[in-house]
Amino acid sequence: MSEGRPLRLLGLHGYRQSERRFRQRTGALRKALRGRAELVAVSAPHPVPGGGEDGDEDDPPRGWWFSGPGTFEAGEVAAAPAGLEESLSAVAAALVEHGPFDGLLGFSQGAALAAMVCALRARGDPRFPVAFAILVAGFASRAPAHGQFYREPIALPTLHVVGDTDTVIAATLSRELARHFVEPVVLTHPGGHFIPAAAPQKKAYLDFLDRFPE
Repeated sequence: MSEGRPLRLLGLHGYRQSERRFRQRTGALRKALRGRAELVAVSAPHPVPGGGEDGDEDDPPRGWWFSGPGTFEAGEVAAAPAGLEESLSAVAAALVEHGPFDGLLGFSQGAALAAMVCALRARGDPRFPVAFAILVAGFASRAPAHGQFYREPIALPTLHVVGDTDTVIAATLSRELARHFVEPVVLTHPGGHFIPAAAPQKKAYLDFLDRFPE
């Protein structure tokens, strides 16, 4: 392991989360990566209608895009998805405002968005200067309007984290997303819909990150 600065990862949270909620739920991950990678999260631009279960009006749950009017289902073949361009712009702005960043770490809908960013980056989009991504419980959008992101193999290094018992984003969906990438690394864990950070996963994260010099 080299002795430079920690790598910096921009964190993209899941649907109905926020930067603060994501930070609260990634304590174990940040501890596992301490000294090797720093995780800086950003909130999605779209509040989810109806607010949160906890009624926190100052920190409403958010989403990166909607598959229906104010709703989102990962498996929905959305005829008119809304909000993605604003979210891509928000990620580009965060990379400038809080950067520089080395890579992305996305969870659930945030992982799906990160995959789209990877596709744009692989095609040379200058807004997204990232070298790799860690995609946890990711999936490929079913919306035909988003098909452009998956038409050609995405040549950016990725680690795909798949929960065998994930009932929110089925493991088959995460594996399908991995197949859109060139030489993806797939890490399977026995748990459900969360970012695992036990010893086996910690080793896999660090092994993957060791491919990228500071």
